[in-house]
Amino acid sequence: MCRQLIQYMMLVSLVFFLCISFASAVDFNASSPAVTRLKQDMKQRHSQLIPFYDSGAVGLTRDGLIVLRDANAVPLSGRQSINALVAAENQDRNALYREIALANNHTEWEDSIRSTFAQRWVKWARPDWWYQLENGSWQKK
Repeated sequence: MCRQLIQYMMLVSLVFFLCISFASAVDFNASSPAVTRLKQDMKQRHSQLIPFYDSGAVGLTRDGLIVLRDANAVPLSGRQSINALVAAENQDRNALYREIALANNHTEWEDSIRSTFAQRWVKWARPDWWYQLENGSWQKK
């Protein structure tokens, strides 16, 4: 029993060390012309998305994207435009994660970069915005 506990603690320590090493190794502010353009496009789109985050129509997913969480919160006449906004945002978010990995010269880091950004989006979210938990359920911040 004691040996298993020691092995478990060593494993936890190793995972913790690797996470810290990854986080300190990745330059999340790495820039390239593509990263700059993506961030600019996302910033411009954000002001259009705020009312949908505020109403609960749009939520932050656990994989660093956004989704139309509650279509009933959007009038039928506005659903096509919000779907287009969500699609454009997700396209840019996917590209951003890929481009930051490329700018770090580590394309294999893309999934970890995505995961880190998913956590950051929730951290930066306003109170009452919805986000998805790891188990897939939704929670209001």
